[in-house]
Amino acid sequence: MKRIVVKVGSAVLAHNDSIAIDRMENLVDFLAELKKNNEVILVSSGAVAAGYTKIQLDRSIIRNKQALASIGQPILMHTYTEKFLKHNIIISQVLLTSANFSKTQEIIKIKNTVDTLISNNIIPIVNENDATATDELEVGDNDQLSAYITKHIDADILIILSDIDAYYDKDPRKSLDAKILKVINKIDQKDLNRDATPHGTFATGGIVTKLKAASYLLDKNIDTFLATGFDLSDVKSYLLDNHHIGGTLFTNRGSK
Repeated sequence: MKRIVVKVGSAVLAHNDSIAIDRMENLVDFLAELKKNNEVILVSSGAVAAGYTKIQLDRSIIRNKQALASIGQPILMHTYTEKFLKHNIIISQVLLTSANFSKTQEIIKIKNTVDTLISNNIIPIVNENDATATDELEVGDNDQLSAYITKHIDADILIILSDIDAYYDKDPRKSLDAKILKVINKIDQKDLNRDATPHGTFATGGIVTKLKAASYLLDKNIDTFLATGFDLSDVKSYLLDNHHIGGTLFTNRGSK
């Protein structure tokens, strides 16, 4: 049995300033199937988008973004609760900031909490505590948060589900001949230094933050798999059927 962290971004969960219910349902159905033979932890964005469905504040202002996260987090969790109950799965909420990863004792507490939840057949749902995080304490985006979680709870792999379906040899939005790189063993530093270019209205990262997360875990000998969250066939093939069709695997262990 593997311990798997699945991170889903706002670009997947939000659509037209609301929660993309169909995508969330597809995600929940997949995680319920994955949980049958694995330990599953979900890192989910979407609180700000959920809050925006109730009040349209200017998201470029940090206090407004924090207020939207505060409004949206219970809405997001309530929606997840309803979807997972169809599979008789109980979920929990774990809100963190980077301060939680700065001290060994805090890290131990996080792992102990996650271990306890999983041992009781519960799926932990992790998000950055945007409502209270300051500029100094922010993890920055849930790609980085998911990488830290994966490392510190001794997970076997991080799955990033995004509007980005894989890592390409060049920008596929600009080059029609761009090719998917299916397996990556090393990430060039110049790619890590590029500016983040989020795609969706509520997104905070783009490919760069995903590469940074994967690079962090490569250094720890932990795999990362990047795939689209719009169509889950690639991640299902990889995790459920052990068949790598689409998406990119970042690994130090060679081709799988």
